[in-house]
Amino acid sequence: MRTGMLALALGLLTLVFLPALPPVGMLLAMVLLALMLLPFRTYPLAFFLLGLVWACISAQWALDDRLAPELDGQTRWIEGRVVGLPQYSPGVVRFELADARARRTEVPTLLRLAWYDGPRVNSGERWRLAVTLKRPVGLLNPHAFDYEAWLLAQRIGATATVKDGHRLQSAQWAWRDAVRQRLLAVDAQGREGALAALVLGDSSGLSRADWQVLQDTGTVHLLVISGQHVGLLAGMVYLLVAGLARYGLWPQRLAWLPWACGLAFAAALGYGLLAGFEVPVRRACVMIGLVLLWRLRFRHLGAWWPWLLALNAVLLLDPLASLRPGFWLSFAAVAVLIFTFGGRLGPWRWWQTWTRAQWLIALGLGPVLLILNLPISLTGPLVNLLAVPWISLLVLPPALLGTLLLPVPYVGEGLLWLAGGLLDGLFSALSWVAGKLPAWVAPAVPLWAWAIAVLGAVLLLLPKGVPLRPLGWPMLLLLVFAPPRVVPEGRAEVWQLDVGQGLAIVVRTRQHTLLYDTGPGFRGFDLGAQVVLPALRKFGVRHLDLMLISHAHADHAGGARSIWRGLPVRQVISGEPQDLPNELRALPCASGKQWEWDGVRFTLWHWSGATDSNQNSCVLQIEANGERLLLTGDIDARAERVLLDSPLAVSSHWLQAPHHGSRSSSSEAFVRALAPQGVLISRGHGNSFGHPHPQVVERYQRLGVQIYDSAEHGAVRLLLGEFTAPQAMRRAARFWRSAPSVSPAP
Repeated sequence: MRTGMLALALGLLTLVFLPALPPVGMLLAMVLLALMLLPFRTYPLAFFLLGLVWACISAQWALDDRLAPELDGQTRWIEGRVVGLPQYSPGVVRFELADARARRTEVPTLLRLAWYDGPRVNSGERWRLAVTLKRPVGLLNPHAFDYEAWLLAQRIGATATVKDGHRLQSAQWAWRDAVRQRLLAVDAQGREGALAALVLGDSSGLSRADWQVLQDTGTVHLLVISGQHVGLLAGMVYLLVAGLARYGLWPQRLAWLPWACGLAFAAALGYGLLAGFEVPVRRACVMIGLVLLWRLRFRHLGAWWPWLLALNAVLLLDPLASLRPGFWLSFAAVAVLIFTFGGRLGPWRWWQTWTRAQWLIALGLGPVLLILNLPISLTGPLVNLLAVPWISLLVLPPALLGTLLLPVPYVGEGLLWLAGGLLDGLFSALSWVAGKLPAWVAPAVPLWAWAIAVLGAVLLLLPKGVPLRPLGWPMLLLLVFAPPRVVPEGRAEVWQLDVGQGLAIVVRTRQHTLLYDTGPGFRGFDLGAQVVLPALRKFGVRHLDLMLISHAHADHAGGARSIWRGLPVRQVISGEPQDLPNELRALPCASGKQWEWDGVRFTLWHWSGATDSNQNSCVLQIEANGERLLLTGDIDARAERVLLDSPLAVSSHWLQAPHHGSRSSSSEAFVRALAPQGVLISRGHGNSFGHPHPQVVERYQRLGVQIYDSAEHGAVRLLLGEFTAPQAMRRAARFWRSAPSVSPAP
């Protein structure tokens, strides 16, 4: 039976690796084949097929509830009910609307909305809203978080921006939101948001600085409800009943063991309900239930049975859970502990168990964090030795008890004040540690090196004395010392990153790296920090030889300060150095300046007669093995005419579309003179500027120029000097990704 359950889990997990969902006919054939195989010894294959079919059907239901393409960018009046906990940040509230309906139009049943400068929105309310609908797409960059997959896992069929609206009905059955508002209103010594995260799983109250500290110290799992918190509460309830029974304080007419198991499971479910039943909580509740059932019936199931049953239960209830990084981390952490402690012949002392568990989890989860493109905390094992008992034993009990006793004057608030003070002390210590040694963003490694590292981690988790165990260290260290991906001499690897309505292009030669523009930064977000800097680190870039900022507009220079602080930068050049932060010490763009790196030639151009910021853009030509790329920033048609009288007015194989493809640029004379075979357009999906303009798109298509649009294709990679077509990330098929509407050349 265990083999069948394992096969079922593998079938359910296969979904995440599918480039496309099978057609209905194939799914029916797999069901019939599975039913035929069930009575025989091949039943594991039958379970595998049934799991795969159920996962595909569930995924297709979610895909069918996505926004229709013809509604993308349109404004509609919709009605619906606010669900979950709305997230507030300066100037904007984000929330989810369920049971959405619109007149004469079919819209997805669940939408994620953003209302800028809007009123307060509470969970459980019904609203009528005018919204601009968008397809559920996100930025798509190498080795980065896949927002589109996350939206599908949440079964969100569209995102939207609210233009206007009015409340139809006040909140009903919104007790979680009411609890959150009470928590945020108490005096918790400035840590009200952290308490809401700990008690309710609502992380919206944590600042970006708090998140960074938690990430750097490997303690995110402590502030966002995890299975550990649920298990701790269940264990405390069980021990309380057992203690009362031991000292004769439990009613003798009631058998203490069934009550202890039942109350412990009820406490776990209650906490899970309070937390919104995310994947770690679901897994914990299933495993706790199985352990308590074993305890009640005095049957030894073994450690792997509850884990396997929990895995199948979570996936059967929600097959799309496998699209979330938290799912893999949650089950992998428990699997590491079971594997580590399950094969021991003798027990460790309690302090050995506690200290070794932290280091072994760190070793086991290292490859998992790397493949999920998450940072690895180097201080996590040491920090968690103290942080876990601090949260579990000192902070969590008064936080939960204080929340429960909030109706009692002074008592609940006093307990929450105490919990907040303890949290503040912990954050102070964590901030000090994070400042000394932040998390390590490991460069991407080849798949073969990652597989060897996984095998090395497994060897290190084995007991001492196992043959070949010492070989685990050099195998695991391949994560650190794997041979880097080297750009050939005389070639340049160019990445146009997907940064929405902005621009960021990474150019790497064999031994040098240049960054042309830094991505946008405004309205409380900084894509230089969120996208560009992590991408540079994943590429293995340890310093920038040159950060070239075309001009000072926020969509091109907004991320400059974050990148300057996150990586050593040897030189900064800009068309508008005087308008950049003084700390960058930017030099002016000198027209005609040339240099060569590793056989690749670079040439600058700047219009001295520019009258506005866009015209001041510093233009860069890159030539590798006779193949040219021209990066133009935001120059307009007037600057283009002047550039055509410069030495850069030669045939260019590739062109970065001036000003994101606006109507005021990409003039026909300019495009004809350069005669590019392909154009790179960096812009935001559904942007309010209308970029690229339809006339510009038509012009490029009429002249036979292939269009590579970041909003349609995600990040684009070009190996300059090889005369090959670029690689668009969205062309790497995944069943949850919408195909690009304009396909690149094969």
